[in-house]
Parts: sequence; C-alpha cells; structure tokens
Amino acid sequence: MIQVLEVDNVRCSGCANTITKALQELGCKEINIDLSCEPRKVTIDVSDEAQLAQVKGILRQLGYPITTEENSTFSSTALKAKSFISCAVGKFSSSSDN
Repeated sequence: MIQVLEVDNVRCSGCANTITKALQELGCKEINIDLSCEPRKVTIDVSDEAQLAQVKGILRQLGYPITTEENSTFSSTALKAKSFISCAVGKFSSSSDN
C-alpha cells in the first residue's frame, strides 16, 4: 500500500540518501522523497500497518520524525542533531558510491 508521510528535518539529497537506504533495508519498495516542498514528503510502498510502524520508527531514529508527532523542545533539538549526522552519513555514502 502506498503511503505518503510528511517528515521534518529533511534538507538535502544526503538526508534522502540515508532515508532511502534505511527503508530499502527494511524491505520497502518504490521509495520517493520529494525535496521540492515543505514539509518534505516521503512516499513509500509498504506491505502492511506493521511495516508502516517500523518505517515511522526508523525515520524517528534517524532524526526525521513525522511532522504531526508531538515533540518536546529537548526531543526536537535531539532529533535535529540526529538528522545532521544522518545527513552527513548520507552525503558521505553517496559520494563513496560514485
């Protein structure tokens, strides 16, 4: 089933690369990340609600929470810090793949 999730903290192709790799490892197919709109949209094909819950958890672990999630100021700051690290990893792994 196709799902469109609006996520926070996605800024560039490095972020998109990190998200794509993590979701591919989970077994998601047809992953598309739209960097042209705010909030950013991640469109994925998931098999069921359980996999969708896993996707949301992975996004949060990487620092890219769903836009509608409630976050405290501390949690929001921690998630932004995680997203910077995930972005850097995505940029590095993208350049080393070439």
